[in-house]
Amino acid sequence: MKTILILGAGRSATSLIDYLLDQSTDLQWSIRVCEANISLAEESIKGHQNGEAVPFDINDDSQRSTEIGGADIVISMLPARFHYLAAKTCAELGINMLTASYITDEIQALDKEFRSKGKLLIMECGLDPGIDHMSGMRVLDRIKRDGHQLKGFETFTGGLLAPNGDDNPWQYKFTWNPRNVVLAGQGIVKFIQMGKFKYIPYSRLFRRYEMIHIPEYGYFEGYANRDSLQYLDVYNLRGIETLYRGTLRRPGFCKSWNVFIQLGATDDSYQMDGVDKMTHREFINSFLYYNPNDSIELKLAHYLNIELEAEVMHRLKWLGIFENELVGLKEGTPAQILEHILKKKWTLRPDEKDMIVMWHKFDFLDGQKHRQIQSHMVIEGKNSRNTAMSLTVGLPLGIATKMVLTGAIKSSGVQIPIKNEIYNPILNELEKSGITFSEIETDPKLAQSVSMS
Repeated sequence: MKTILILGAGRSATSLIDYLLDQSTDLQWSIRVCEANISLAEESIKGHQNGEAVPFDINDDSQRSTEIGGADIVISMLPARFHYLAAKTCAELGINMLTASYITDEIQALDKEFRSKGKLLIMECGLDPGIDHMSGMRVLDRIKRDGHQLKGFETFTGGLLAPNGDDNPWQYKFTWNPRNVVLAGQGIVKFIQMGKFKYIPYSRLFRRYEMIHIPEYGYFEGYANRDSLQYLDVYNLRGIETLYRGTLRRPGFCKSWNVFIQLGATDDSYQMDGVDKMTHREFINSFLYYNPNDSIELKLAHYLNIELEAEVMHRLKWLGIFENELVGLKEGTPAQILEHILKKKWTLRPDEKDMIVMWHKFDFLDGQKHRQIQSHMVIEGKNSRNTAMSLTVGLPLGIATKMVLTGAIKSSGVQIPIKNEIYNPILNELEKSGITFSEIETDPKLAQSVSMS
């Protein structure tokens, strides 16, 4: 019996664990779920005979080596900062590993050690990054195979709240790590457009967005995501005129979220004082000028040049940030405090559903003819446990795990899923689970285009 070690049993791991347990009897797998919160691990395996919940501390060198050394493959669902510890141990012990997180230079440096032992580490094998790579490469490879000249590739993904008739004016709730949402955009944001390199500072990021239409689902705002340029070589796209990766939100989100950025409420670099006695209202007021005669609402509106009755103010009021309610933390950075406040309104109720939306645009020349293909995927979750986010992050990892254990993947070293031998089987099995893309060819002269000049 082969042993699969899963590190972490958070909200994105539920579908992965369910998938592996469902396959475990036929394929003779033992699933060990290692988690600091043992009750979370026990809940995830639901008493399955092939599952075992294990209390686990990734920083315990002895336990980490023992658990990883006894596995045939490791799947890390831990916060990204812990992946290197797991990857380094896997490299040293010669154990295959997978994760959904972005590859880092530190982890890439382990490539030689993994190769020397004939073992594989697949990074970026979830949703975004993951399905975006695989679905994009399938079309990019087809365009190249047909002898066409690729001119532009744009790709956007959003984890959103499914339409439910609620009065939530943001049309958004947390569907993955809330901390990552609060800190979104604080890294390097750069891309290439019409042959020109473009850069967006964090202070301007949520002012630079485009409207994107998804058939049957309406309009979304798309803003730039991280460093698109790193994928020029990954996708073998040197010479392409436009390469852009972005994130989707519902209309009105970006302008409203920009309020927190301009205030400094997403800063994670210092600890605030008096947090244990701080209310939501005092938190916001701490970033505004002193005037005992003006309300906090009025000071905020004047500071950011917003009308008091504007939709932005309505969204802020709905979040409860002007309430005299205690934050509920003993200490914290502005970003940590904001996250704690947002969780009170942005946590999915048990009956609520999330939604994943992904959209690609490919521009290319067929001889002298300019052509454009657009493709999109929309997946709705079932409830707050069986989410679309968990499904689209977990299933690619589960399928890739099966492929590694059955010998279907022959590669070694540090990889992302951009090879045909990896992405085609995964996409084919995802289609059987209803994770499919709809593809249309559009008139490039009439089609929407990202304009981030």
